[in-house]
Amino acid sequence: MDLNLSGKTALVMASSQGLGFAIAERLVKEGTNVMISGRDEEKLIKKAGELESIGLGKVAFQKADITETKDIKRLVSKTIEVFGSLHILINNAGGPPAGSFEDLTDEDWENAFELNLLSYIRAIREALPYLKKQGGKVLNIASSSIKEPIPGLILSNTFRTGIVGLSKTLASELAPHNILINTIAPGRIATDRVRHLDQFTADKQGIDVESVELTMKAQIPLKRYGTPEEFANVAVFLLSDANSYMTGSSFLVDGGMIKSI
Repeated sequence: MDLNLSGKTALVMASSQGLGFAIAERLVKEGTNVMISGRDEEKLIKKAGELESIGLGKVAFQKADITETKDIKRLVSKTIEVFGSLHILINNAGGPPAGSFEDLTDEDWENAFELNLLSYIRAIREALPYLKKQGGKVLNIASSSIKEPIPGLILSNTFRTGIVGLSKTLASELAPHNILINTIAPGRIATDRVRHLDQFTADKQGIDVESVELTMKAQIPLKRYGTPEEFANVAVFLLSDANSYMTGSSFLVDGGMIKSI
């Protein structure tokens, strides 16, 4: 299947590791020019080198804190400066802290809002004038909590569902410009974030992290965690020309873990 991604430009937010990097890598393999971003410049230099070694799509990087408006503006501007166009925006952000309702302060709520919802809004706003020129794709990374709240992750449960509302609303507003926007939701994918959450659960219950992993895997029909590469394969399909008629939808990549219809 020809995904027709070669020569297009993608901006991947928070992409120096984890799911963001996996998507960037898969796009580069398709010949897409990719701008990666993150807060750690040394890590960005290393990861950009890894992507450049693939030798297909071109790669650039820009240090950015996605909770800062000025950094998002600079990131989009740098993408246009380097590649001259923007066809694809992937919104991504690290997860907020775990904790119960009574554990969390106003500052925790405000920080999570800025990181996990407002950053997406700002990035779409900045990218929109360029996406309108020829149409394009926006993909918002959320969490399986959009279908089933995860115990102990009230911040994520709240703001990830906000992403779905944003995507669904914008699907109608952006359709006249041939811009498709969807949400993709990972379940238990083997990333540092999931390892951190497993360790949090283990510490809270006073057990070893291996026991937590075994318990979680038992709840997944495929009996394993997914890989970032598997997640990226679905993401890149949604970003490609193979997806020409799906917008405003949410897609789970969870090995069948979520039981809701």
